[in-house]
Amino acid sequence: MNKYRLYRLISKNADLKMKRHPMLDKNRFMKFLMAFMWLYYAAILIFLGVVMAMGMRNSYNGVAAFHVFDGGLLYLLIIDFWLRFGLQETPAQDARPYTLLPIRRSFLMNVYLTRNGLSLGNLYWGFLLVPFGLIAIAVPMGWIALLGWLLGWWLLLVANSYAYLFCRALILKHMAWLLLPIAVHGALLAIMLVPDKNPLDMPSTLLMNDFLHWQPLPYLGAAALIALLYWANYKLQMGMIYDEVGKKEEKEIKHATQFNFLNRYGKLGEYLKLEVKQRLRNKTVRMSFFVGIGMMVLFSVIMYFSDVYDNSFMRSFICLYNYLILGMMTLVTIMCYEGNYIDGLMSRRESILLLLTAKYYFNVLLLFIPPIILLPLMIIGKMSVWMNVGYFFFTAGVLYPLLFQMAVYNDNTLPMNTKITSKQGNTAQQIVSMVILFLPLGLEKLATFLLGETWGYVLLAVLGLTGIVTHRYWLRNVYTRFMARRYFNMEGFRASRGT
Repeated sequence: MNKYRLYRLISKNADLKMKRHPMLDKNRFMKFLMAFMWLYYAAILIFLGVVMAMGMRNSYNGVAAFHVFDGGLLYLLIIDFWLRFGLQETPAQDARPYTLLPIRRSFLMNVYLTRNGLSLGNLYWGFLLVPFGLIAIAVPMGWIALLGWLLGWWLLLVANSYAYLFCRALILKHMAWLLLPIAVHGALLAIMLVPDKNPLDMPSTLLMNDFLHWQPLPYLGAAALIALLYWANYKLQMGMIYDEVGKKEEKEIKHATQFNFLNRYGKLGEYLKLEVKQRLRNKTVRMSFFVGIGMMVLFSVIMYFSDVYDNSFMRSFICLYNYLILGMMTLVTIMCYEGNYIDGLMSRRESILLLLTAKYYFNVLLLFIPPIILLPLMIIGKMSVWMNVGYFFFTAGVLYPLLFQMAVYNDNTLPMNTKITSKQGNTAQQIVSMVILFLPLGLEKLATFLLGETWGYVLLAVLGLTGIVTHRYWLRNVYTRFMARRYFNMEGFRASRGT
């Protein structure tokens, strides 16, 4: 088989991977939900493209709308980079199934890196860029200029994709590498937001203007940057996939912490210990925890030192995000990590109920971290105390119970220590995360509109308190439904274990 036919075969298998995912194959509703959310966010981007093109046309003292838009080039690239964490896998993850076949790993890595650059995901921002360009560029300057502008944006998004892959591989290798993109993006945001005038506005505008006029130098520069990032990813991930497939591990002797203070709670205390030790000892769970803390601090620092997030929607979003993120990272995949030892859990009467109860208590305790991080914002008046109270109880009593429903339906095992070639949840779980993150904002806005700000947040708190007080009943309900599906779920856990 020649390389072209082999490339076509690997590409075909990669395209079938999502269609044949066990979660989607068994649940038609998830297929519908995925399609709906894809179209929903595409519609939002199209709407924003049209509104921004028309709104910027005569709003900046005669400056062309696309020049104003291009000045925010780095903002869009930063947003694109962080959104990829929930949606894009590294090539090493995709290449693993082929590593035992007589196919050169260098060829496999080139296939997946090439597919990543040509991925349709890099065109998703086109739902924003195309309608904007049709109004702001094609009408006054013609189609050739529009094509050059869109091609420039695509090249930058491809480079951003390879930059993400490089950082993601380093982060999965060691959590400390998360500081690299945080430091770079934090520095860029500080440069753009702290001065009265953004010093990077004009360079971004000139770059995109050269793309628009088909100047060769920017295209050559973008191509060189893509080639450099491609080479860096190839070298990094080739070395890391050898270590991962060979299960190369660094062993070191550690003193085990006993957490004896939890012994007073009996069996429940043992499951609370399990929750703590998961985050201390297992690489995947520990990384998720620290990523959540890092994102909370990052958003709070940006909000403290700038006014970019001072509008009502962003204040609500950041407050909800801080309270929800730590629980959502583990609860949306609830029972998936336990799938590694589900047979042992099922051997004891009502152990699953105790496990679910311990998970709920532990995640409620984690809700005391966000008020500490948000306290400076409450002191300077950028964050409402009532908003924090409302989202604290609403998260514990409404959002957590909703996330706990995933325990009934999750049946795919997630590895707890594998760093590169592991799967990190399926698309259905990622969609549930997006829904649970944005729907409460609509409820909050409706409540504060009808009742006023203070009483609106009181309503959220009351709804949350209701869920907290009744937690034994809905946890029992989740447990009962889980046990009704236990054989079906255990089959899924076993089938996906070690994959």
